Amino acid sequence: MLLLLVKKVIKEKNFLSLTANFFSAILGFTSFVFLVRSMDKDSFGEWVLFITAATMVDLLRFGVTRVALTRYLSGVTGEERKQFIGSSWAIGLGSILIVSVILYPIVLLFPHSIHASGFYYFFVWYPVLALVSFPWGNAMSILQADERFGKILFLRVFNTGSFVVYLFFNYFFFKSPVVWVIIWFIITNSVSSIICTFYNWDGSRYIFKASRTKNLITLKFGKFSMGTSIGSSLLKSADTFILGLSPFMGTVAVALYSIPIKFTEIIEIVLRAFTATAFPKLSKASIENNPDEFRKVFYAYSGALTLLLFPIAIISALFAREFVILLGGSQYKAFADGLSIIMFMFIIFSLLVPIDRFTGISLDSINRPDKNFYKVVIMTSINILGDLIAVFLLPALFPSISVMTVLIFVSVGSIFFQMAGLLTGFYLLNKEIPLKFTLIFKEGWNFYRETYTYLKQKIL
Repeated sequence: MLLLLVKKVIKEKNFLSLTANFFSAILGFTSFVFLVRSMDKDSFGEWVLFITAATMVDLLRFGVTRVALTRYLSGVTGEERKQFIGSSWAIGLGSILIVSVILYPIVLLFPHSIHASGFYYFFVWYPVLALVSFPWGNAMSILQADERFGKILFLRVFNTGSFVVYLFFNYFFFKSPVVWVIIWFIITNSVSSIICTFYNWDGSRYIFKASRTKNLITLKFGKFSMGTSIGSSLLKSADTFILGLSPFMGTVAVALYSIPIKFTEIIEIVLRAFTATAFPKLSKASIENNPDEFRKVFYAYSGALTLLLFPIAIISALFAREFVILLGGSQYKAFADGLSIIMFMFIIFSLLVPIDRFTGISLDSINRPDKNFYKVVIMTSINILGDLIAVFLLPALFPSISVMTVLIFVSVGSIFFQMAGLLTGFYLLNKEIPLKFTLIFKEGWNFYRETYTYLKQKIL
């Protein structure tokens, strides 16, 4: 009986999604540790700028198609499904061409300025990365829409694990410069894409099925989801970009700030798992015009996740300094106290994330990506304004201010924009589908109670 229960749990979609994000995050942490310990602060800062900028533009490109593809594939079959997938390919390849046309002329016209900014590797290598990684990125969208989380688990572990294997040998033997780390990162993404194309997980054989009608439908939805993706990306990367552009802060400050912010990836492990399974369910309830089911999914997922984060937050607060030293190693030990304060700010920030994120995907699922976009614009504006004040105005007003103090102020700003997102998102969603805020926590607790009762009955 117990063995059958274990098998059933392992095959359950939430478990597979959580497992995929868990292993991906563990491997991500491992790669971070190898990278931060195998490079000096300036080189590591250059890598952080490259990967942050690359992630931001990826979110921009896939923002046009990913959310739309996930939503529409939840309710179509046959030829119409193939047309939507073909349109995602046509739009995706077009976006890569546009990015390449923008980046390469800039680096050719202003080579010295680009070198001095620390973004040189991004301008040179990102178009290559975007092209080779697109098939497996598109496959992730299709697999999520189809709720095939076992394959998502395989892809994430294979892609990140392959890169970690290289970083292991690089740390102990190669000691490669940043450029070779980037090249190997591109190679591992290429192999993942080849696998997806071979098994047709990426839908590449449907590229000629793209139709003008489906292109327009995808772009109409995608113009807002792209804006939301840009804003969401800026929420994550604005701190890094603005720190990198400041002559007072520079790449060393980027390297320092990247250590405590890594804590937010712990939250993303569970958050991505819950949203990946909730979004198709919310979309289906919306398409079928079932508001009661919609509310049930929203309350249960957002409430359960918020409650789950409380014990994680308490444990993380108690061991914040040890977490910083574990990630950064001995070269960051002298900064551990200041970085621990920054991490504590991110712990407070993390408790506000679930409800904000679920209001966002809920607005997308009811075909109101415009309102989700407006929410993200408000959050991004507050974040950028706070960063500019902390990074540029404070050092101008107080020339003796330390780099660490500035970084602490930057992290405090994250709490304000996250609170604004939570309140704005709930307000906008409540106007579309009436909700009760207190039911989030009530239904979240019921989710665990019902799960416990179910498991208890199965075991006994």
